[in-house]
Amino acid sequence: MKPALFTIISILILYSCNSTEEENGPSAPVTPAIKYKEVNYFLHDTTLFTEGLLVHEGQLFESTGSPDITRRSLIGINDLKTGNFIKKVELANKDHFGEGIVFFKDKLYQLTYKNQVGFIYDAKTYKEIGQFKNSNKEGWGFTTDGTNLIMSDGTDSLTYLNPNDLKPARKISVTENGVARDSLNELEYIRGYIYANIWLTNNIVKINPADGKVVGKLDLSQLAFKAMLLRPDCDVLNGIAYDSTTDFIYVTGKLWPHIYQIQLTAK
Repeated sequence: MKPALFTIISILILYSCNSTEEENGPSAPVTPAIKYKEVNYFLHDTTLFTEGLLVHEGQLFESTGSPDITRRSLIGINDLKTGNFIKKVELANKDHFGEGIVFFKDKLYQLTYKNQVGFIYDAKTYKEIGQFKNSNKEGWGFTTDGTNLIMSDGTDSLTYLNPNDLKPARKISVTENGVARDSLNELEYIRGYIYANIWLTNNIVKINPADGKVVGKLDLSQLAFKAMLLRPDCDVLNGIAYDSTTDFIYVTGKLWPHIYQIQLTAK
């Protein structure tokens, strides 16, 4: 091939490549996928509209909401051997819609949906010992980093509460690839990161609390598909509980027939 012809062809090829890149634009950043393996599954009461899930002293606690008169706002313990739900607390449905829960020291704290009020219980007797005001319009998920209580409200914000007075200490805004990551729902603190269900999706995101950036995403579509095969009218994925003694994570959803025990294989 003559040098002149080679040069012309080379220029045309480079122009073509550049034009294609300009037309399509640079590829959008992708959140790193977090891989997992399913370890086991357990029966789950399909009447429970799951709002919170956590492991406390070796037991799997769950809080539920009451979107209609057939559902109840409860806090109880899941017996993984039998699938029975052992009720410990019940709210009056006509007054409050139960949301996320968290244990901190000798107390159990519960959020409610739109009442802007939370409840405090004795962690041993489950008797109500107080209430607190939620300065956010809504209450959704609840967890703790061992120092503060951390709550979500369905937006892209996470609010840190001082456990001494239950007043906001600070807020962080969560972003995923530079874009606000809203619809944060149920929360769990795992190995220095905050994991959050994303409402109306089968995803759980891993959030760096230092800057609010999403650093990983867990896609649980396969588990959601299994749940829907068994119960077509089940609702969305919601509920994350971490057992630090076994390194297992428990996940479920609203009205799901099973609680799934999983383990992260890429952290």
